[in-house]
Amino acid sequence: MNKDQRIRIAVVGCGRISKNHFGSIEQLSSEYELVAVCDNNEEVLNHHQEQYGVPGYLSFDELIAKEKLDLVTLCTPSGLHSGQAIKAAEAGIHVITEKPMATKWEDGLAMVNACDAANVKLFVVKQNRRNSTLQMLKRAVEEKRFGKIHMVHLNVFWTRPQEYYDRADWSGTWHMDGGAFMNQATHYVDLLHWLIGPVEKLHAMTSTSRDIEVEDTGVVNIKWRNGALGSMAVTMCTYPNNLEGSITILGENGSVRVGGVAVNDIQEWNFADERDYDKDIENANYQTTSVYGFGHPPYFQNVADVLRGKAKPETDGREGLKSLELLISTYRSARDGKEIGLPLNL
Repeated sequence: MNKDQRIRIAVVGCGRISKNHFGSIEQLSSEYELVAVCDNNEEVLNHHQEQYGVPGYLSFDELIAKEKLDLVTLCTPSGLHSGQAIKAAEAGIHVITEKPMATKWEDGLAMVNACDAANVKLFVVKQNRRNSTLQMLKRAVEEKRFGKIHMVHLNVFWTRPQEYYDRADWSGTWHMDGGAFMNQATHYVDLLHWLIGPVEKLHAMTSTSRDIEVEDTGVVNIKWRNGALGSMAVTMCTYPNNLEGSITILGENGSVRVGGVAVNDIQEWNFADERDYDKDIENANYQTTSVYGFGHPPYFQNVADVLRGKAKPETDGREGLKSLELLISTYRSARDGKEIGLPLNL
C-alpha cells in the first residue's frame, strides 16, 4: 500500500465495542479514512452515519459491493465474524475482527484459510497485550527472569447482570456470543499462551446462574508443555461491581501479581535479579474503570504498519486461533467432564 494513501476502512457493527474502533480511526486520521459504517439496526446506523458523515449500510453484502474498501473492522456479534470475514476476503478486503474471532473451531480455521487463499490479512484484536503493565510482564518472561515457572493463576471477577444479556436476542447464546470464558474473559485466556506458552492439557467446569444458554462462571486447571501448572477462575456474578482481573506468576527466581479491575496494577514484582526497568512499575500502572484498557489505538497502528509493509502483525489469524483453541478445549472439557489434550483435532 502506498505510504501516502490513507487506508479506506469501514466499521461493521456499531455496538458498545465499536467506540474503541471509531476512536482509534479518529486518533490515527493520518493512517485511516473512515468511508462507511454498517449495522442492521436502522436507528443505530442513522446515528453513526450522521455522526461521522459517511454512508451507512444495513447490509454487509451491499457495503462490500458498493464501497471501495481496503479494510473492514468487525464489531458484530461473534457468531457472524467468520461469514463476514470470508466474504470480505473473497472481495479482496483485509479484515480486523474483534474477539473472539469465532465461536466455533472450524469457523476460525475457515477464516484463516479464506484470507490465505485471497492473499489478504486477517487481524484479531487482542488490545490488552498493549497495556503497559502486561508489556512489562511480557518482557520479564521473555528475558527468563522467572527461571522455571511453577504456578500461574488468573482471576476474572466481574459482574454482568441479567439486563446485560437481555439487551439483544443473540447475547448469551452459544452460536452468536459464547459465555464468560469466550466473551468477557477472552483476553485473559489469551494470556495463557501469550505469556506462558503452549498448553499440554486442561480440565474445566462451568455453571450458569443467569437466564442464558452459556456459562457465567467457570474454573479450569491447566498444565503447560513447559511443566508449569495453573488455573483460571472466571465469574460474571460478582456483587455489586467488577472486582478484579488479575494474573499471578510464581517462578524459581521471581513472583509477580498484576491485579486491579483489568490487569492495570502491578501489585507484586519481585525477582532475584534487578533490571533498569524495574523502577518503571509506578509509571506502568494506570487507573481505569473500563475493562477494555487503552490498547486499541496502538493495535490499529500495528495494522496500518503491516499493510504498509513496515511491521509484522502482532495478532494475526493464526495467533488468534491459539486463543480459540483454548476456549473450545475449555468448553469441550466442561461439557464432557474430562481432561482435554492439545492441540485439538477436528
